[in-house]
Amino acid sequence: MKKILFASSAIAAVAFAGSAQASDKIQLQLGGYMEQWAGFADADNEGTDGRNNAFQSDTEVYFDGETTLDNGIQVGAHIELEGETSGDQIDEQFLFVNGGFGRVEMGKNDSAADAMALTAPAVGPVGVNDGDLSNWVDAYLIDTVRSSGDQNRVTYYTPSFGGFRAGASYADDSNRNGANGYNNKDGSGDSIVSGALAFDHDFNNGVALGLSASGEHSGEGYWAGFGSTVGFGNFTVGGSYGHTEDDYGLNSTGQELDAFDLGVSYAMDAAIVSLSYGYEDVDNSGDISTVDLGMAYTLGAGVTWKSSLYWFDQDADSNNNAATSGIEGDNDGYGVVTGLRLDF
Repeated sequence: MKKILFASSAIAAVAFAGSAQASDKIQLQLGGYMEQWAGFADADNEGTDGRNNAFQSDTEVYFDGETTLDNGIQVGAHIELEGETSGDQIDEQFLFVNGGFGRVEMGKNDSAADAMALTAPAVGPVGVNDGDLSNWVDAYLIDTVRSSGDQNRVTYYTPSFGGFRAGASYADDSNRNGANGYNNKDGSGDSIVSGALAFDHDFNNGVALGLSASGEHSGEGYWAGFGSTVGFGNFTVGGSYGHTEDDYGLNSTGQELDAFDLGVSYAMDAAIVSLSYGYEDVDNSGDISTVDLGMAYTLGAGVTWKSSLYWFDQDADSNNNAATSGIEGDNDGYGVVTGLRLDF
């Protein structure tokens, strides 16, 4: 049986390679972004000394390339090089095959559940949902899309049918990201199965509607959520909800989580402003609320000035054990962050 499979695979590989002979060789092109931020925060955190840095930065360089085979199928690669990191220097790296059948990706990247999930609109550098709040204050990070992050996986996206599109991903080892003992041969973690269904359509009356339902399963537990955005005129409103089971293999707190966000944005010429609210409850640990007023102003091609004015209120339960829980101590306060994002 193995010989039959090997022969079949060899024939398919020869046919695939034959169709690519007339194609141009793939040439990588540079892209990426740089973010430089300055911020101030005033917070009342019980039991924590010190302060967060007043300056933060994030830089990535992208290498992208693709070619079109004689049969019309597109094949390409995407590689992300981190500008600042204490872990992997390469963030994401994957190849893709795209055609009338849909799109297949293979490599280290986000799951379909993560890529297709919708959340509330937010344009500032801080945000309320899986944003950068924890970079500026000692606060728990709200997340309605608590997915597995970059893993070695295979992902398939269907073509769009009347605005509907589905995606599915599979990773065979949840310990791929920095776990001790990972040897790139035998996976010590659980498999991760991810899926999503999304709808995206612009109606004739100027209304744009987006819907998403997504989730992941790993170990004995799961994460699941849904989101929606509605655009009309210069306004976009939206929100999302996510639930994580306490036995989900990737839930580091080991607790049941419920989170949601709501937001609205308004575009006017080169500027966009947004107001968003986020909330998360961590079972037997506490809860946190966050509000973010964001602004993004395009100064020129690839140059955007962004700012956030944020407020947060974090409350720990009386039976909270800081050594094992997600929320550690009561904390509330506000802050402001401003800076530039360069896209190249």
